[in-house]
Amino acid sequence: MDLDELISRLGVALGIGLLIGLERGWRRRGATAGSRAAGIRTFALSGLLGGVIAALALALPKQEAVGAATLAIVLGVAFAAYSAVIALFTRDENQAAGHFSATTAIAGMLTFALGAYALLGDMRVAAGAAVAATALLAAREELHGWVEKITWPELRSAVVLLAMTFIGLPILPDAPLGPFGGVNPREVWLIAIVLASVSFLGYVAVKYFGARRGLLLAAAAGGVASSTAVTIANARRAATREGPPRLLAAGVAVASAVMFVRVVGIVAALKVELLVLVAPALIAAALTALGFAVAWMIWQHADRDEYRSVKFRNPFDLLSVVGFAVFLAVIIVLGRAVGEAFGATGAVAGAIFVGLVDVDAVTVSMVRLTPDTLSRTQAVFAILAAVASDTVSKIAIGAAIGRGWFAADLAVLACGCLAVGGAAAWLTFAYLAP
Repeated sequence: MDLDELISRLGVALGIGLLIGLERGWRRRGATAGSRAAGIRTFALSGLLGGVIAALALALPKQEAVGAATLAIVLGVAFAAYSAVIALFTRDENQAAGHFSATTAIAGMLTFALGAYALLGDMRVAAGAAVAATALLAAREELHGWVEKITWPELRSAVVLLAMTFIGLPILPDAPLGPFGGVNPREVWLIAIVLASVSFLGYVAVKYFGARRGLLLAAAAGGVASSTAVTIANARRAATREGPPRLLAAGVAVASAVMFVRVVGIVAALKVELLVLVAPALIAAALTALGFAVAWMIWQHADRDEYRSVKFRNPFDLLSVVGFAVFLAVIIVLGRAVGEAFGATGAVAGAIFVGLVDVDAVTVSMVRLTPDTLSRTQAVFAILAAVASDTVSKIAIGAAIGRGWFAADLAVLACGCLAVGGAAAWLTFAYLAP
């Protein structure tokens, strides 16, 4: 390591200490001099000390075979000694102040470790970790207030969702199992994660933004991933009367509009020449869905008491989410079986089946099959058929799960989008198709 690099790395180590120390010193800025275990100067010196210890360990004469062990021993002993000193002074501070807190001690240890890493590793990682640590320290009141407000069902659901994503997903096999191309277990689990995430997002949005804005924000965000997931989540809440059916239906309309636009974006990104045939029908359907959402919101706006009564009881139910994901996986297998059995005609039929679950996958597949396997017209027809299938599925979901006025509103929404989109598609094929 040359002199310029050494100075730069020591500067980063010092900056890490100053950054963390600034937050620690500001928080105790009103304390009497000499009553704090560590302030901005102590933390700045701690970061620099970690860098200097690491530099000394690197400078020690050593043989190549034992170099790593020597470095580890020096750093380990220095870190242990520093940790003992900062812990001792933090204990005395706690006793004098009459409270219990290990934050200062842990922050000091982290500062020393990051200072050492700035010498030995990637300076960007060390600096980024210091910024993240400072943000966590500065958000003390907000984090404590959030923990006080969170309920057990919310915490349990958040933990389950995190476990599904960061524990369950990585260990599942990422290879198709079964006939007709099979089903990828990881993809099925991803469907379950999307369903749970959309439901959880709606719960959080309503809690923090209110019924009207929260449902629409959650629906728009959920529609980016899956309008079907939004429909299922809102249907369950309509069935348990956790919100006004028309407001929940408006959320499905917003998610549907996002889905229509999302498909247009995928086609534009992958094969722009198909856009002229796909876009008119989907944009017309998106505008129709937004029109229904606005109309229902104006209609529902008259009764503000119903907004106040909206209170979701449970972010999501794991068993029902996984069960529905498995059901959707079966639909995917059936769609592939039909597609393989009947060639180009089967591609359209398969798109209808798979479109019940995943419009994006159908869109990408059909675009990639053009023009080698499918003509432009066939590919566009298959994409529109998948979108229509997804739209029709909302009627079935509403009738099977949501029932009542929610199901009726979804039927009106689906029929309206199909009618307007179908008319736009007919005009497009009549005047623009080759």
